[in-house]
Amino acid sequence: MSTATITAADINKLRQMTGAGMMDCRKALTETNGDIDAAVDWLRKKGQKVAALRGDRDAREGVILARTGSGNKFGIALCISCETDFVSKNADFVAFAQSIMEAAIAHNVTSAEALNAVEVNGAKVSDLVNDKLASIGEKIGITKFERIDADYVASYVHGANRMGVLVGLNLPEAEAGKDVAMQIAAMNPVAVDASSVPAEVVEREKAIIIDQIRNDPKMAGKPEEMIGKIADGKLNAFFKESTLLAQAFVKDGGVTVGDHLKAVNKDLRVQEFRRIALG
Repeated sequence: MSTATITAADINKLRQMTGAGMMDCRKALTETNGDIDAAVDWLRKKGQKVAALRGDRDAREGVILARTGSGNKFGIALCISCETDFVSKNADFVAFAQSIMEAAIAHNVTSAEALNAVEVNGAKVSDLVNDKLASIGEKIGITKFERIDADYVASYVHGANRMGVLVGLNLPEAEAGKDVAMQIAAMNPVAVDASSVPAEVVEREKAIIIDQIRNDPKMAGKPEEMIGKIADGKLNAFFKESTLLAQAFVKDGGVTVGDHLKAVNKDLRVQEFRRIALG
């Protein structure tokens, strides 16, 4: 029996049909002597065709985890997504997500791609995901990945693994780090402070404010200079509500987060943060 020649076009065709990786498609075609239909069946048995068939379905449920490693010098937050709330709350699925997080921390990975390539007990994480996909019949995957490297990283998971936060600090203040992470989870700031808000966000917000002012009948005929000053005032209010250090501290509304941190340690600084949530 002759062996069929596997061409790049055949591999690409199978990839388009199934969504499987190039090497997996090559192996499937090799195993089935170049028969496309048989190769699809081969991949389906491996669970990969299930992923392709479910590609148009949103994975809005899942398990979010956030954890630190190497003496709190780095932190990782990730989402192992699925399709239903039922699966996301299943103890076996939660344990599966935790095993992937353990691999991420142990191998000090820097991206979802790197995590997928990590081997756990002789199998790549990407293969473990496909096996789990085949066993539960839902689209799953590593859909969100964030990492922070800092002098000290704090992590926090909120609401039965529905939200995760990482906070990078310049000093090892564990309690303050947790408090700030809880603040971020509750208030969802856009940046650490006004100076770190992306320019495009500031421009968009100011444009919205100016349009709101101009559409107010009470402002009809008012000079542009006045409108500009009012807009600046409203923009400052936006910074107060939407930037971390200016927000009212959730544990004591009488002080800002910045004031609280100064009370803990005058040299304490928030370097950056990440927040991921389901949905």
